[in-house]
Amino acid sequence: MKLAEIIAGRWRAVPILGLTQILAWGTLYYPPVLTLPLLAAERGFSLTFAMGGFSFGLLIGGLTAPRIGRLIDHYGGHRVMAAGAIAGALGLVLITFANHPAAYFAVWALLGGATAASLYDPAFATLGRIFGREARRPITLVTFAGGFASTVSWPATYFLMEAFGWRGTYFIYAAVLALVVAPLYVFALPRERADISPIAPDSGDPLPKLIPAKGFAFVLVAAAFAIYAFVPSALAAHMLAIFERMGVDAGTVILIGVLFGPAQVTARLCEFAFAKNLHPLDIARFAIALLLLAFILLAFLGVPAPVAAAFAIFFGIANGLMTISRGTVPLALFGPSGYGGVIGRIAGPSLILQAAAPLVLAFVAERVSDPAALAVVAGMAALSLAAFLAVRKPA
Repeated sequence: MKLAEIIAGRWRAVPILGLTQILAWGTLYYPPVLTLPLLAAERGFSLTFAMGGFSFGLLIGGLTAPRIGRLIDHYGGHRVMAAGAIAGALGLVLITFANHPAAYFAVWALLGGATAASLYDPAFATLGRIFGREARRPITLVTFAGGFASTVSWPATYFLMEAFGWRGTYFIYAAVLALVVAPLYVFALPRERADISPIAPDSGDPLPKLIPAKGFAFVLVAAAFAIYAFVPSALAAHMLAIFERMGVDAGTVILIGVLFGPAQVTARLCEFAFAKNLHPLDIARFAIALLLLAFILLAFLGVPAPVAAAFAIFFGIANGLMTISRGTVPLALFGPSGYGGVIGRIAGPSLILQAAAPLVLAFVAERVSDPAALAVVAGMAALSLAAFLAVRKPA
């Protein structure tokens, strides 16, 4: 593909959404783990209350996600995601002034809606609208770029907080969303809609069989993704702390955590290069089976540093593939018609369980034990795999 075709044609959506995903994740999702302890200390909030606002925002995002998906189907990502970026910028400014607990949670409600209109799910819906049946490879490329968000965001947030404080950091991130991300959506993102009519292509190749996006099959798919969403949210919040409490020294734990991001990106690159002929449902099943293998290693070998490192790598590979599957499995099973609404309906329950996971796992680890907490996460992964195995591919 020539550079001119990328710039002038619909494929420019891929670099635009790749860049804006890095910026959106990097300004809305990853900073709270670094900024909220400072916010809580300044305002006299407990850290649990401060993080509860973030979880509340994810809950609101889950409730609004179906509506956002339908809006993208009707009006396009260039409008809806731009509105999400502006809402995110407003929320980041307002959170620096929200001293009252009620105001603090109200701002997180706004940020939750902005998150639901800014991250992977609306990006997938936008790509489905632009590329139709051909959206699988663009989705993979966008997730490949988005995999670098944490690598960029955490060092950048740390540097900005050292230089400008947490308030100044949020002001800068608000400017990035309002002055960079939103204009890219409005002025550069393609506005075309792919032809998704059920007419066979000129090549004579038959169109893939599809199943309706309703009934038991849809419930299974939505449940599988929602249950899986519990897993990375819980592990991201607690995995390194659990490893440290189980005997891995603090310096090694940090190095183990670094392995997760490159493993995600490598998995996505391999999917793009070698798995184009595999059904996305099979890739999702493989990813969760690999993660369960990692839990089995922990159960039988304990948590010496090499096993903990292997677990982090397996977890990164699995999550990298599952991020792609969130966009490609619904496309392969249900088709491109109404794809944004389908993605939104799947994203809603996923965001709700994602919001609950850190709190649930903290409760289990505190009241029972760290091995019990890991067993809960493994059980959720097994349930997700069982749901994916129960989904039947179209004949």
